[in-house]
This record gives sequence, C-alpha cells and structure tokens, in this order.
Amino acid sequence: MDRPMALVPRHYVAVGPGPEDVVADPRGRVLTGVADGRILRLDALADPVAARVEVIAETGGRPLGLELLPDGDLLVCDAERGLLRVDTGDGTVRILADSVAGEPLRFCSNVVSLSDGSVYFTVSSRRYPLQHWIGDIVEHTGTGRLLRLAPGGDTPEVVLDGLQFANGVAVAADESFLVVAETGACRLLRHWLAGPKAGRSEPFAENLPGMPDNLWRGTPDGPIWVALAGPRVPALDLLHRSAPGVRAAAARVAVRAPFRPTGTIALQAFDDAGRVVHHLARRRSGYRMPTSVCEAGGHLVLGSIRERGVAVCEPPAPK
Repeated sequence: MDRPMALVPRHYVAVGPGPEDVVADPRGRVLTGVADGRILRLDALADPVAARVEVIAETGGRPLGLELLPDGDLLVCDAERGLLRVDTGDGTVRILADSVAGEPLRFCSNVVSLSDGSVYFTVSSRRYPLQHWIGDIVEHTGTGRLLRLAPGGDTPEVVLDGLQFANGVAVAADESFLVVAETGACRLLRHWLAGPKAGRSEPFAENLPGMPDNLWRGTPDGPIWVALAGPRVPALDLLHRSAPGVRAAAARVAVRAPFRPTGTIALQAFDDAGRVVHHLARRRSGYRMPTSVCEAGGHLVLGSIRERGVAVCEPPAPK
C-alpha cells in the first residue's frame, strides 16, 4: 500500500455532542445526528462564520447511521429506537422496524437503500449497548448482524450473523454486492446480492491499518469512503486470540475505564475492485475518533462520536 497522504483540516463547525455519521445531499448540505436525538442539516460549511445549522427532526433516541433516499426522506439507524424514516420537510419520524424475530432492535448502526426499495442495515452488537461499545470490541463477541427490510415490509430478515461489530454498509455501483465494515476485525466484507455468488460473502479488504466505522458513497461512480475510527492496537489483536473467558474479563474492565481516543486518524477510499484509491492520515490530530466521512462542496467533512462538531478538510489531490 502506498504511504498515506496528509489529511489537512481547514476548520471546525460546532453542532452538538457526537455527530456520529455525516452524509451529503445533492445540494452539498450535510446531515448528521447528535447524542440528544436531533437530526441536523448543515449548510455553507466552507465558511466557518457563515455556516448554518438547522434542526430538521428529533428521533427521541440516539441517531447513528444515516441514508438519504431519492425522495429526500432520511433513513436513520437509531441505537435506542431501531430503523427510522424521517421526513426532512416536516420532521415526522416513523419507525420502520424495531425488532427482528421477536428481539428488540438495539444498536442499529448503519444503513443503505437499493434502487428496488430494499434496505440493508447493520446491528453492531447484540450483547453490548452503544454506551458500552468498547466492551464488544474487547470481548470480540461476533454478535453483529446484517439485516434486510424488504420493500414495504415491516419485519427485517437476518442476512448475515456472527459479524465482529458490524458497522458501515455501502453498495456496489451496479448493486451486485454490499460492502460491510467489521470494526472489530479491521476488515471490510463483500456480500454478493447477484450473480453466481449471490448469497455468499468474502473478504473485500483485510488487515486495514485501523478500525473501519461508517462507509459512504456519494455517487455510483465515486469511491467508497471509510472512516478509520482508530489505529490498530497490537495488544488488542493479541487479546482477540485468547480464550473467551479472558476476553470477557478484559471487557468488564474496559467498560469501566475512561476511554481516551488516539490522536492518529485516517481515512481510506476504495473502488469496487477493493483497491485503495485514497489514503489520508494525520498524526497528533486535534479532532479525535472520526466515525464518518463524506464529500460535500469540494471538501471532506468528518463526523465523530466523541467530538462536538464536524471537521472540514481539504479534499484529496487527484491521482
């Protein structure tokens, strides 16, 4: 892999606690959800003085992954309420799914919609809630899932089970496969939807230099952007090879200990063949734990579950 290029921040726009996911609409505005349940629309981010922050809805829970629909509505993975649909015009919030096979949907993480109206979304952990996410990473539970909601349906089906902290999800340009981030395994998985391999999964990108979080693709011909929330930790890789009881004990300690994100952050972008087309990184960053990235108005915009705003950065140089 080529050495990463420098990730160059321009400025920071305060929006509220924990803008975990960021997505851009066709007008270059950015949408995000924050810890108090608000869904925000951000405009004019190129100018920190003129930037505007508008509340468009409140979910009553904790919004994480977002997906804009062709009609302008917004799909929201809410860690407390399940899969939601938000009318971005009047702020109406509707629950699309809040259980699967009789089990309440908790810790919904990221979502993508396909042209046929089907929706795929992830559940990061069935054992740990959002506030104890690090417990799942440490214990390496493998309880993450990829779910599918059929067009017009209200009951999701389990597509993949046993994932290591399932997180971001994106779709191929021709919709023949999905890419799913497994944060706890530092890899991206390809799940085939069509063709001779339909229903099968295989590695898309392995041994990533960090832990992948949300995925974002602005256009079918654009790359799949991946926010690496933190670098790989050799001690954690070693722990994951230990006995289940050892991992569980370590997780009990981890959820009680204060978490301090590293100052090293990174982003990657992939084409549909799994090749890295961009790799940006910054050491000693003042903006910690990026959990999402999107392109908007000629900039890269970063979201973070730890920060109180979004970071506006220089776009990558063309190759």
